[in-house]
Amino acid sequence: MPDPSSSVRALVDAIDEPAMIVERGIVRLANPPALQLLGNRIEGRDVRLAIRHPQALEHIQSARAGEIDVTGIGEPGRSWRLIVRRLEGHAVLLRLIDRSAAVSAEKMRVDFVANASHELRTPLSAVIGYAETLADQGDLTPELTARFGSTIRDEARRMLRIIEDLMSLSRIEADRFVVPGETVSLTETIEVAVAGAGLVRGAAGCEFIVDLPPELPTVRGDAAQLAQVFDNLLTNAVRYGCDKPESKVRVSATRKNGWVAITVADRGPGIAREHLPRVTERFYRVDAARSRESGGTGLGLAIVKHIVERHRGTLEIKSIVGEGTSVTVRLPAAP
Repeated sequence: MPDPSSSVRALVDAIDEPAMIVERGIVRLANPPALQLLGNRIEGRDVRLAIRHPQALEHIQSARAGEIDVTGIGEPGRSWRLIVRRLEGHAVLLRLIDRSAAVSAEKMRVDFVANASHELRTPLSAVIGYAETLADQGDLTPELTARFGSTIRDEARRMLRIIEDLMSLSRIEADRFVVPGETVSLTETIEVAVAGAGLVRGAAGCEFIVDLPPELPTVRGDAAQLAQVFDNLLTNAVRYGCDKPESKVRVSATRKNGWVAITVADRGPGIAREHLPRVTERFYRVDAARSRESGGTGLGLAIVKHIVERHRGTLEIKSIVGEGTSVTVRLPAAP
């Protein structure tokens, strides 16, 4: 193949993804994305210096048209679809389609289904086990019958909470590109959430300190979803921050540069640094046993994160082991 003409180079440069023309194992031409990915000096050199992937090289050197999925070209762990198309003579056109996002999304889907199945299987097994005992054993004492019935009720309610949270996440994701249009009073929303948190199990010995400015601005949002945000944050604060006498949960708000920041802080055991990046993942629990015992589904902070993102806000979680945790939600104030 002769040296690439300006028209051929223009055509290859117009391709958005990394693309190269290779002839007899030599890179004759590479567009800017390919140069950025594989190195600025790959043109005129052996393709094996640019792509060091045995399976990909075998496909390229065979000079046959086709597609193959490979991982690790340019960056470790990055997934690509290598597309080879034959040109005149012994030349081939290579294109690399980045599949990292698709692969990551598929892994998240598989993990999500596995986690959801596991979370539902555990209480369902308990329900079936106790129900079978009640059905098969006719001589149980009234005390045992009441205890088994109570366990079935509690586990069924736990499954219902998980299903409701999953449905809530699904609705939030379906509306993630729809900007909410209601005018929401944060003062009223927070006050209602605090009143509800006082009814949560374990809140009896907990003091709620609410520090809101007298004229907290409204925000444009979905009233029900914002109520869910503060319900979840306050419920978490009670579950993990009200485990000792005279515990306190503080709710405060500030306004700055067109944003409203609401912080829910507790003096609980705190979260180790290595867990902080993952606490908003679905079903991720720092202390799985304690979360289940207190009625948590492992979806609360995931719901908070998705709602805040839908409202074009930000979520910040700070925690120090032994000192407590604070969660700050920042939302744009209504104009």
